[in-house]
Amino acid sequence: MHPPRPGRSPDPPAASHSAAPRPEFPPPAAAPPPLRLLVADDNPVVRAGLTALLSGRSDTTVVAEARDGREAYEAAVRFRPDVILLDVRMPGVDGISALPHLVGLAPVMMLTYSHETETVREALRLGAGGYLVHGEFTTEQLVRAVRDVREGRPHVTPGAARALLADLRGGAPAHAAAQSPMISGDSTPLPLSQLQPPMGESFRSRFRLSTREAEIMDLIASGMTNQQIAAACFISEKTVKNHINRIFAKLHTTTRSQATAKWLGVA
Repeated sequence: MHPPRPGRSPDPPAASHSAAPRPEFPPPAAAPPPLRLLVADDNPVVRAGLTALLSGRSDTTVVAEARDGREAYEAAVRFRPDVILLDVRMPGVDGISALPHLVGLAPVMMLTYSHETETVREALRLGAGGYLVHGEFTTEQLVRAVRDVREGRPHVTPGAARALLADLRGGAPAHAAAQSPMISGDSTPLPLSQLQPPMGESFRSRFRLSTREAEIMDLIASGMTNQQIAAACFISEKTVKNHINRIFAKLHTTTRSQATAKWLGVA
């Protein structure tokens, strides 16, 4: 080893090249636990199909099944599901009879083949958070509807909505138009009042609303909010607002109450 040259400082020791500490990132957020569902239907094929469908996903699972309203109540007390999927027609205690006892335990979604007007109205009046008719929804729509019902946002498939609209169009005393729409809170619909007075479609044809606009105007007249209309028609709230703007323009109105009065023939 040679001595350092005169007048020159010794070379400093080599710096350590240890790797700089990497920033710590928070761990990925854990996926929410799956929604726990109770399926009540007297048809074993339907129960098995729904259980296989909903338990095969990461976001839903079926924790219990029931063959009638009594079994549904006992299972709901025991398992405390997040949402109850309830058929209407079952032997023993049917879905409508069991509904008032179930809604205090968990949100209830009617899931059935029945779409008679009185049945739909009674189910909603008794507290069902939604009404889905078999064959009118996809798996993704069912899961979305179940999640929405848990959060207090109602869902009604087209068959059930048509039953309610048919009831509205069936004719009622004109004085019913002065009654307040029967909507509980911001989400759960109660029976829709028969607001429309007896009149033919010719009266309304002068407004030149499209079929969809007429449907939405009927829902407005029944007292539904934009959110409820969006759920009933399976469209976004933005689309509902666009339809309402066009409806107001055609009816030459600026508010829901003015539009309803004109639509019902009491303005």
